[in-house]
Amino acid sequence: MTNPTATLLISCPDRRGLVAKFANFIYAHNGNIIHADQHTDFAAGLFLTRIEWQLEGFDLSREEIAPAFSAIAQPLEANWQLHFSDTIRRMAIWVSRQDHCLLDLIWRQQSQELLAEIPLIISNHPNLKPIADRCGADFYHIPISKDSKSEQEAQHLKLLNQYNIDLVVLAKYMQILSSEFIANFPQIINIHHSFLPAFVGAKPYERAYERGVKIIGATAHYVTSDLDAGPIIEQDVERVSHRDEVSDLIRKGKDLERIVLARAVRSHLRNRVLVYGNKTVVFE
Repeated sequence: MTNPTATLLISCPDRRGLVAKFANFIYAHNGNIIHADQHTDFAAGLFLTRIEWQLEGFDLSREEIAPAFSAIAQPLEANWQLHFSDTIRRMAIWVSRQDHCLLDLIWRQQSQELLAEIPLIISNHPNLKPIADRCGADFYHIPISKDSKSEQEAQHLKLLNQYNIDLVVLAKYMQILSSEFIANFPQIINIHHSFLPAFVGAKPYERAYERGVKIIGATAHYVTSDLDAGPIIEQDVERVSHRDEVSDLIRKGKDLERIVLARAVRSHLRNRVLVYGNKTVVFE
């Protein structure tokens, strides 16, 4: 990347003058802001913003930015993150037997739509190893059993640490992660095959068919200890009719799942998602 940028994601109690205060921090150090957006959640009394600026000509080194900004953020009771556009995240993809989301993510990564490396693919079934072999990722088959789940999750964590993974993407990984695992590694995005909060859990297309819905959807969200209830990043829907069978809903749903998951991962990798409470602001 020839013109790297820095991005601040900030949330803090709302008050007057915040936009000027944050912008002035960058201006005072000779920075050129190229993107700025903000949102106020009046019910929560929170101000949320994303500010991106060019590093060329900025008179603070990368190592100096965080401590300098901390002096401003602390009295404002701000939560904040600092990211750099040329940071290449290391992403692990977890799958079961379905390959459509995995193939889509690999294609987007190889076409440089997703700024990330994919060094690791983990599955509870061996079926998709040939895909990992073709893309050059290491593949680990770790069967999941009820009686030894804690040992298997410990193996997962060991691999994530070994490969220096920044983000786990559950690309149709049909297993529930324990709250202990999520506490140890919270950076997880899941694709759920329905428009949450409708049809939480397994077999949503079958239940949607039985209910006679006229639209189906897909939802990408951060994983929390509450099943399919984490902060939502991206959603989309498609109309269906009374002539559609369950197989039609699944076919249409797979298209939605690929697109919705890719959008969510891309937004995360581009530092455009700000989580607060159980909500997100996704800055366009």
